[in-house]
Amino acid sequence: MNPLSRFSDRAADYAKHRPSYPTPAIDSILEGLGEPSQLVAADIGAGTGISSRLLAERGVRVIAIEPNAAMRKAASPHPLVEFREGTAEATNLPGASVDLVTCFQSFHWFNPEPTLQEFRRILKSNGRLAVVWNDRECNDEFTANYSRIIQAASNNHPAEKRMVCADPLFSNPHFPNVRCLTFEYQQELDLEGLVGRAQSVSYIPKGGQTQQQLISNLQELYASACNERGFVYLVYSTNVYLANNW
Repeated sequence: MNPLSRFSDRAADYAKHRPSYPTPAIDSILEGLGEPSQLVAADIGAGTGISSRLLAERGVRVIAIEPNAAMRKAASPHPLVEFREGTAEATNLPGASVDLVTCFQSFHWFNPEPTLQEFRRILKSNGRLAVVWNDRECNDEFTANYSRIIQAASNNHPAEKRMVCADPLFSNPHFPNVRCLTFEYQQELDLEGLVGRAQSVSYIPKGGQTQQQLISNLQELYASACNERGFVYLVYSTNVYLANNW
């Protein structure tokens, strides 16, 4: 599937059911950059703006770069977030125009070499790159069972093992001294949310026997694990890769 259009039929589920990110992760991204209200960030592959709004809530002005029109349309507005059409490889932003470049749950869809060149171009000389993934924590029993259901429904899609895509950060001369910080995060979900979370995944079929089996498996998993309030919890390790442009 074309990465620029692969989420077009998932935008509503993505906006409603994708996880957020832990507060300490956002703290780490902004630490040492100065007063947030004076910062401009480019959030690349911003999707429906989950991460863009987290930055904006700190006072950062965010330019959300997202090539998919359906995702941009599904985004909730924020006065400090401006959505623009563009790609990681061609953001259409001026050179040395942003203090921070972020990629939340998106870097693995980009062509790394031209992308990192573009990030270096648009960053100010004292800027920072932050690449972030929520990775499901399979040491947690419920999360491991959910992951097995997703892997089966996706026919073991390679994106389930996409963390190798962090490797280009460590071998690129434009961003030396990459460091990784890890934070724990839990996503609270009811049954609708659990099914919606699964259906937001771009490589899960929507329709047919595979989808029916997916929903049946998720209903069974939910029934076996929900608490007295009707919630289950997906556990994530939020990995934040930081590289300063100085």
